[in-house]
Amino acid sequence: MRLCRVLWCVLALSFMEHIYALDMQLVGLVNEYKKNGIGAVESKLEAYLSDKAYWAEYLKENATEYGYFEDLKFLFVSNKSAPSLQLYQLKGSKLQELGNSSALVAKGKGNKKKEGDLTTPIGSYDLNARLTGLDQYYGPLAFATNYPNVYDQSLKKTGGGIWIHGLPLNGNREDINTRGCIAIDNELLKKYDKMIDWKKTMLIIYEGVFKPASVEELSIVLSQLYQWKRAWQKSDLQTYLNFYDEKNFYRPDGMSFKSFREHKKNIFAKNESKNIRISNINVSIYPNESHHNMYRISFFQDYKAFLNGKPSFSSAGQKDMYVFVENGKIKILSEK
Repeated sequence: MRLCRVLWCVLALSFMEHIYALDMQLVGLVNEYKKNGIGAVESKLEAYLSDKAYWAEYLKENATEYGYFEDLKFLFVSNKSAPSLQLYQLKGSKLQELGNSSALVAKGKGNKKKEGDLTTPIGSYDLNARLTGLDQYYGPLAFATNYPNVYDQSLKKTGGGIWIHGLPLNGNREDINTRGCIAIDNELLKKYDKMIDWKKTMLIIYEGVFKPASVEELSIVLSQLYQWKRAWQKSDLQTYLNFYDEKNFYRPDGMSFKSFREHKKNIFAKNESKNIRISNINVSIYPNESHHNMYRISFFQDYKAFLNGKPSFSSAGQKDMYVFVENGKIKILSEK
């Protein structure tokens, strides 16, 4: 009995020390606000978000197999080699499986490269339309994806019309392959249609063995995303450029790293002050034929620049970034 009381006291003391540490951090932030204003507090909070240790602690209770999602409600996952299609719902930090079925995919192996190669792509894609009134071949409806995405366009991949759709309404199911899409049973497709918000749904496609995301790598990606933002905001050109892969970086418009570097050098030389906010961050694992530890980062970016105290440029919109993790660092392969 005495041992139990001792253990209880140790646990209580540990808990109180934890609460005290949190309180002291809060007191520190309040004091900083009183002394230097909200900007100083924001700077301290940004420092936490730039710290890998913060994200490792934050993510340890999360379901991270497919990534980290702030602005996503549903997730389709397809294994081309099964072939199969799973549907998950994101509930807070957890994943709930809503469906798991066989599927039809194109006969081509590996990743899609060009129009007409009869291959289903590998990667991470948004659903960007719900289509009805189609040819009966596609079943009752279809969900369109954003293939080719920013990374695909940077690699000069062609083609389009990659959908999740149904099976022919006339019952002719002799063709066991699609032209690049993912096809499932019509009744199941209609069921999914009632369940999901397609505007908040992503599709991840892989082939063979799936390598899940890890808390370690997601912590690297998320903390360095905020480090990248800080370098940009401070016009720290060399630190900013160090986040990019010199050899393999290309934008969808064909701009190489060399041209990108000169472009940024000219902009940073203006000595503008910048206010950059990022929100609604989604980081998804990005399956690829090279089996690199790749991730797709998408977020809403609000950018404002000021010169001599006056607004000089502003933009707001969705940002898409493709990175790989190597030796504890991210390297950006493409962005838009």
